[in-house]
Amino acid sequence: MGREGGGLANSAPCHDPSRPVRRGDIKPIMEKALAAPPAIALRGVSISFRLAEGGAYDAVARSDLAVAPGEFVAIVGPTGCGKSTLLNVAAGLLAPSTGQADIFGVRLAGLNAKAGYLFQQDALMPWKTALDNVAVALEPRGVSRAAALARAREWLARVGLSAFVDRYPHMLSGGQRKRVALAQTLIRDPEILLMDEPFGPLDAQTRQIMGNLLLDLWSRDRKAVMFVTHDLEEAIALADRVVVMSAGPVATIVGDFPVGLGRPRDIAEIRTEPDFHAIHKAIWATLRGEVQRAYARGEGRTA
Repeated sequence: MGREGGGLANSAPCHDPSRPVRRGDIKPIMEKALAAPPAIALRGVSISFRLAEGGAYDAVARSDLAVAPGEFVAIVGPTGCGKSTLLNVAAGLLAPSTGQADIFGVRLAGLNAKAGYLFQQDALMPWKTALDNVAVALEPRGVSRAAALARAREWLARVGLSAFVDRYPHMLSGGQRKRVALAQTLIRDPEILLMDEPFGPLDAQTRQIMGNLLLDLWSRDRKAVMFVTHDLEEAIALADRVVVMSAGPVATIVGDFPVGLGRPRDIAEIRTEPDFHAIHKAIWATLRGEVQRAYARGEGRTA
């Protein structure tokens, strides 16, 4: 990829790090995204949980978030801020206490049939081979076993596991199991990918390999992605936008930062770019305070 003037060639203009998108600007961003029906639109969503002893725990305050078709949005924030909770609302696994989730302009009621969900812990069946674990994802659609196995072989080849189709999960490394899980999700060709710290348990080198694999597969058809992570560098390296959530409880979205870095990207190389560091500095200026508040609350201090 060529270089001009110290920046990335053919890249979108990098946002001014001194002017990050803050709390008051989030709604206008969503309204702009809604000019065309977004893949995901969370409108005034809040989540409260009933407590066994009575009362309620307010996990997420009223929040708005839109993800356009083909857009890769990463969500970061302190532990316990409700990142995965918002993801579960988009998946239809959790009904919001207020507000609603719209999927391609249609209000979500029940499970999100247009989404594939990749969890932090893979959901591979230990008694099935890698091939069968991928093929089984097509069973609910009535695909014949022969056709499902053929497509599963194709997807395992795409994720670099052609030589491991007959291996059981316990015979695979952590990174290989993640590749099987990714193939298991993508074989259904979902229009939306919901990813909850999918590479969290992996070592740094394997995370980079998986990140590049994800970007390569994503670039072929540009599905809408909501990607939850604790790793700010990972979020910037992967995403078109990084959304920052405040410390919980009663967490909300406090920052929405465009990532004006060119594509295609290499996870390792992009982190050396000056624009990457400028974006990281701008986001960390917001995220750091929320992380500190979360630690203070965990120690019983008022933040």
